Amino acid sequence: MNRTPAAAKAGTVGDRRRVRGCGPRNQGSSTIPHRFDLIVIGAGSGGYAAARTARDLGANVALVDRGPLGGLCILRGCMPSKTLLATADRLHEIRTAGELAVTVGDPAVDYAKLAARKRELVRGWADYRIAGIDTFPLFSGDARFESPTTLRVGQEIFYAPRFIIATGSITAPAALPGLREAGFIDSDEALDLTAPPKSLIVLGGGYVGSELGQFFHRVGVPTTMIIRAQHLLSGEDHDIGTGLTEYFREEGIRIETGARVERVTVRDDGMKVVHYLQDGEHRSAAAHEIFYALGRVPNVCDMNLDAAGVEHHDITGIPVDETLRSTNPDIFAVGDVTGQFPLVHVAIQQGEIAGRNAATGARERADYRLTKTHTVFTDPQVAVVGETERELEKAGIPFLRATYPFNDHGKAVALGKTKGFVKMLASPADGTILGASILGPDASDLIEPLIVAMAYRATVQDYARIPHLHPTLVEILTYPAEEIAEQLHDVQTLTAVAN
Repeated sequence: MNRTPAAAKAGTVGDRRRVRGCGPRNQGSSTIPHRFDLIVIGAGSGGYAAARTARDLGANVALVDRGPLGGLCILRGCMPSKTLLATADRLHEIRTAGELAVTVGDPAVDYAKLAARKRELVRGWADYRIAGIDTFPLFSGDARFESPTTLRVGQEIFYAPRFIIATGSITAPAALPGLREAGFIDSDEALDLTAPPKSLIVLGGGYVGSELGQFFHRVGVPTTMIIRAQHLLSGEDHDIGTGLTEYFREEGIRIETGARVERVTVRDDGMKVVHYLQDGEHRSAAAHEIFYALGRVPNVCDMNLDAAGVEHHDITGIPVDETLRSTNPDIFAVGDVTGQFPLVHVAIQQGEIAGRNAATGARERADYRLTKTHTVFTDPQVAVVGETERELEKAGIPFLRATYPFNDHGKAVALGKTKGFVKMLASPADGTILGASILGPDASDLIEPLIVAMAYRATVQDYARIPHLHPTLVEILTYPAEEIAEQLHDVQTLTAVAN
């Protein structure tokens, strides 16, 4: 790799610039720009992985981040949400302990203590990440390209032959008539509440709306979910989404499906009213607060990407090829800003690949066969690895399918965790596992052995031969594998007879 000499190397933490706020552009510039081999914009999970990987290969790397430091996962995503969900899940277990012959009173949540616990844990996780970030030259402020090789941060000018953009995502803009006037909370604000709302309407049934909608219901907030699709998690297979929707309703969550929201108004008593069209009829629901959970969009705003020759879109983000290069081959993008898979483990893998490619000029490719694996931390949980039925059918790829319910699995019955099922998909040619989905208890952990199996391109025959401990929940995965192996044997037998 041809590296530009570091004419003004800013290689220590002491060189850190902290420029706050956007402010007017072009207020003068440094006469000598800061020079690096690689500048990474965004210090979240993907950006930090990219910077660390490139530095390990010898590149002189700087980080630019507008702050606060820590990244979406730590500050406003995975970790704070799972902290809240842990409390709600424990509360639900206590309330339903009678099913296991345990007599309990009526438990309650001290929401102020819960919020304080969440803040303390997030602070610790963020401090740990910041300790790693602080080993890089770090410049704080809004990054804006002035050319394909120059970047302005506040009044400072930076030069690098290569860049990696890892600016993450922001909450999707609210475009519903009357919503801004009525007031609402987004996912960032929902995680930072110090007291729960008296009642809540959730707009959206994706993973954010589903996880937090169930959370608020379980901590005692009357909750209504209004979604346009016919079931929660519309991106998942029909049996997964409809199954979860049924379980939510059984738990007492009101879910209005097939609803097109028209407008939001406020009654004289201050209640917020969502008006929607459903089955050809105009209907409405009222609550003290509205949670706008219609997702996030890539954060591509205000970087002047046109000056860098980088194609970008407000909704779909920065398109990249398999090597994570944008339309400018010297500028890479990773994580949520690419609009591909809003998953931390994907951002980290992309960051590491982009870091290696940027530092060495290589053309290593990302393998999304497994990295699009994901889980939704509802109860029961959802976990998916590889392809779904919907994806295989759309691509015209033949497959064999088998499922097995938790209510017929001994360990699940003993635990009183009988909701859901496991599903496995495999190639009819040789039994190679193509994908699997789980709706059920501890799905996020149960999916792990299937990730390993698919990583080694195992067949259902291979998996069926694995001796799992008994009695365990993970045993359930062998049953669909065995069923598909039998299907495959039958197909091969019929083929042999026909020939």
